[in-house]
Amino acid sequence: MSFMFFMPPMSLMGGGCLEDAGKEVKKLGLKKALVVTDKVLVKINLVDNLTKVLEKNGIEFVIYDETKPNPTVTNVNNGLKILKDNNCDFVISFGGGSPHDCAKGIALLATNGGDIKDYEGVNRSAKPQLPLVAVNTTAGTASEMTIFSIITNEDTHVKMALVDKHMTPIIAVNDPNLMEAMPKGLTAATGMDALTHAIEAYVSTAATPITDACAIQAIKLIVKNLKNAVDNGKDKEARDKMAYAEYLAGMAFNNASLGYVHAMAHQLGGFYDLPHGVCNAILLPHVEEYNSQVVSGKLSEIAGFMGEDTKGLSEKEGAKKAIEAIKKLSKSVNIPKGLAELDVKEKDFKVLAENALKDACGLTNPKQPTLEDVIEIFKRSM
Repeated sequence: MSFMFFMPPMSLMGGGCLEDAGKEVKKLGLKKALVVTDKVLVKINLVDNLTKVLEKNGIEFVIYDETKPNPTVTNVNNGLKILKDNNCDFVISFGGGSPHDCAKGIALLATNGGDIKDYEGVNRSAKPQLPLVAVNTTAGTASEMTIFSIITNEDTHVKMALVDKHMTPIIAVNDPNLMEAMPKGLTAATGMDALTHAIEAYVSTAATPITDACAIQAIKLIVKNLKNAVDNGKDKEARDKMAYAEYLAGMAFNNASLGYVHAMAHQLGGFYDLPHGVCNAILLPHVEEYNSQVVSGKLSEIAGFMGEDTKGLSEKEGAKKAIEAIKKLSKSVNIPKGLAELDVKEKDFKVLAENALKDACGLTNPKQPTLEDVIEIFKRSM
């Protein structure tokens, strides 16, 4: 069986690398950018870090800051109109997963046409998107370097998973200096999102030695640095290590894909407009408990990567240690205990489960659940 490995042609890492990004964009001869971001990042003046670099390098830009936390079809369409009206020749996403995902939708439609709904699923586009430079301000989603984009269909309240090799950004920028502004709650949620990426990739049916290596290192870095990044946002070492961790986790799941944590979390986010990382963190131990029926050995290994002593334990006992370690880390960074705290309703479980079974992210879960299985996992996560 053959495998493909996707990542951006260029990735810039380390404190101050945003300055290098401006120089690299200039070398490419790109002239005018649509900057896709959100109002909060504009309000706290974080976007100024980007616009100053663009001005310094003689690159024109127009800002679209309407991106919602769970970006919508309308967000994509409105951004595309601004791009066309202003004759932009490339896109820059600035922020976390939401601006990146929205920007991918805009850039893809700019060259392929049609409606973003047409591209739900795997590799549905015919042409590469408009050049996209993704400047990351969170350490979690890895959308700045992946082939994934999640867009909410407002009509159905379903998060559509678009998995397309043509959506890979041409430059990914992870400057930890930009991440110091992240509040504690967002740092925790995005960090647990990255952990979910690494763990789901490690137990995925499409895992390879390359994706395993990325996932293992990501898990180790997250366990060692997430709490420090949450407790002290100005801890430069913790921020730097979390930036590497989320990128490594992205390399893992970008090529091994994900599982039912994401398939289920997407439904919660689309239906209730809930934060993606928090949903992942709550679901993760319960989905892996279900998966332990078939991958207890891999989960036992994960317990070791998380610093747990598994010497002398059976694979099943080791798997339990991993699940306990996930819960312990989640609690230490103040993630809600269960979905009930997010006002999720049990009466909605059937429709949520039905939609989760259609999500492309579930295809590589190590054990394929029934509708009843998914409903039961939702119940256990309350």
